[in-house]
Amino acid sequence: MGMIRAEKLVFEYDKRDEEGNVIGSHRAIDGVDIDVPQGSFVAILGHNGSGKSTLAKHMNAILVPTGGTMWVDGRDTKDPNELWNIRQSAGMVFQNPDNQIIGTVVEEEVGFGPENLGVPTDEIWKRVENSLRAVGMLERRKDSPNKLSGGQKQRVAIAGVIAMEPKCIVLDEPTAMLDPNGRKEVIEAVEQLRKEKNVTVILITHYMEEVIDADQVFVMDEGHVVMHGTPKEIFSRVDELKKYRMDVPQVTMLADALIQKGVPLPKGILRREELVDALCQLS
Repeated sequence: MGMIRAEKLVFEYDKRDEEGNVIGSHRAIDGVDIDVPQGSFVAILGHNGSGKSTLAKHMNAILVPTGGTMWVDGRDTKDPNELWNIRQSAGMVFQNPDNQIIGTVVEEEVGFGPENLGVPTDEIWKRVENSLRAVGMLERRKDSPNKLSGGQKQRVAIAGVIAMEPKCIVLDEPTAMLDPNGRKEVIEAVEQLRKEKNVTVILITHYMEEVIDADQVFVMDEGHVVMHGTPKEIFSRVDELKKYRMDVPQVTMLADALIQKGVPLPKGILRREELVDALCQLS
């Protein structure tokens, strides 16, 4: 069994009128099956309302299924006795770091989670130092989070999750509010962590360039997983992605446009260097 596994996962919530009366229900997740091995990098894509954030909240037992099963590190999220263990195994980083940071000093913020877990003081400070170093923020440990950029705040939020030593980190659109440089900083820090600590990384994003190094990509639409494969396999299907109102990396779009014009290029080009090499081989 993988680190994160869902089988026939269903989640429904009540729809209410302005007076709070139940007027129906909405199925946000509908029969989803996923299996994420330990140490892998998985991206989940989909337009707004596709169900990807709802799925993410099941990975930390913020939500529990109304049908089917979600396992986190082999534990059924519907079992209330496993809630504490599940949230130690899978940490979440949300879209806006300001909604997640509560400390007035960076190192205190990062140490807050381990302290709540009952970690001894000496071990807390060791984890704080190691996690801040992992995201490149050790030199800012004495600063106020208010002095940091958006990308730096998000690094601190990630460090706070790392310090709890989860086996899995779920990032729910962590770079949506950042500029391109900030987005790059955060993704590079997370990828470095995955390689060094064998942490499972699940990234939910609208930015296609962030997922080209993923091991697996899931595309969601109306609560269903409608596409699944490697980045190259997924981005080879440009027309299908468009049907689900999805973008593709700019270089992939350019390569696809050239293919449509009759240029014999391979499908699924993800990087500028790949396109340049492919064009040079034609000559």
